[in-house]
Amino acid sequence: MTITKETIISQIEVVGEFKAIQIASDTIIKENGIEISRTRHRKVVNSDQDISNEDEEVKKIANVVWTPEIKTAWVEYKESEINNID
Repeated sequence: MTITKETIISQIEVVGEFKAIQIASDTIIKENGIEISRTRHRKVVNSDQDISNEDEEVKKIANVVWTPEIKTAWVEYKESEINNID
């Protein structure tokens, strides 16, 4: 009996005004080559986050959509939200 575990990226989406990248990955458990379990994990990364440990495909997308203008707009938006908290 051989049990294996693999993680694959199943979906990458760019959403919203600030080009957030949503990543869905599946962890797949197989027994003797037959899938017995699949778990979906989701996360979102924004242009002010460190993506050095992300998949190369995510990095390539980020390098295209996270322009200097998008990065600046995201930081300004976050600062305005913090300043609006009373």
